Amino acid sequence: MSALVGPADALRRGLVRLDATTVLEVVSTLDLRPSTKISPAVGMPLRGLQQRRDVASFAASAPLVAVRALLELLVAHSLDRVIELLGEHSERPTYDQLTAAVDTMRADGVGDDDLAALLAFAIGEQFPAAEHCRRLLEERTEFALPDVTVVESSGSLLSPKEVDPAVREARRQRRENAKNKKKVSAPPPRPSKARTTPSVGAVDPDEDLSTAVMAISRRRINLTPAEARVVDVDHPKAGLVVSVEIPFDAVDPATPDVRAKERPALVVAASDSALLVRGVYSNQFTNRQLFGPWRRLGLDHPSYISDDRRVIDVTATPVVELARLTDSEWNSLW
Repeated sequence: MSALVGPADALRRGLVRLDATTVLEVVSTLDLRPSTKISPAVGMPLRGLQQRRDVASFAASAPLVAVRALLELLVAHSLDRVIELLGEHSERPTYDQLTAAVDTMRADGVGDDDLAALLAFAIGEQFPAAEHCRRLLEERTEFALPDVTVVESSGSLLSPKEVDPAVREARRQRRENAKNKKKVSAPPPRPSKARTTPSVGAVDPDEDLSTAVMAISRRRINLTPAEARVVDVDHPKAGLVVSVEIPFDAVDPATPDVRAKERPALVVAASDSALLVRGVYSNQFTNRQLFGPWRRLGLDHPSYISDDRRVIDVTATPVVELARLTDSEWNSLW
């Protein structure tokens, strides 16, 4: 095995190490219709894989975000298992601790392909234990990764084409010349009366600029009239991920007394007595999309956020605040 070039290389080679038939079986089960709200950068390449059935070509040419998403799905079970084995050391295991966990999984019947792909994924995601994973791949021949020659895209909506440096410089020079010509020919600006009404998005000079930019860049959510009567999108809790008890959609005949379950949820809007939330679940359905920040927020497995919104009365229900989404994470969910 040649030395790993970097995280991207590890992700692509880890995917190819897996049995192609198994990969295609999983890919065939994916619901990649536009209604699932999967990013086009992920959904379009995966739809192509469903049709062309060539895993090696996909690993070599697909956008890295699509390769990462597929490999994450394929190693999720193994990742959960190694985290369980490492226990309190899962965040920053030593090399010996990681080796022991991998050997235990191997003894339990987890295949070398799956373990090699798991180690490659950890390198690709740059986990704290990435260097230990790299060492295992280099020292253990049973985990060797196949080489992948990356096929550069010629340019598409998902991958901008490369522009010759000489052409780029000529374009820049033309823009500079045009700007200079405007400066010479433009008449002096006329004095204008100062406006007393601030324009939309104006920033108070005394206000911190980064705060103002964040407030402007965050997508604003529209509430229904019924929701607006009980919650406010500008409440400080909007954007928090919390742990709260959420009622079930229906009563399970096997456990009729259980009507709700505590689970993570994104606060869309809030008041002092209620939260409008979108629940976060372990399983994917047509009305759920992958919850991108699941790992950063400390969730222990890939999670999916529901499109459905619920008003939760929190006057008698404990609410545990887990973290706050960044603006980009928030915007990706709408």
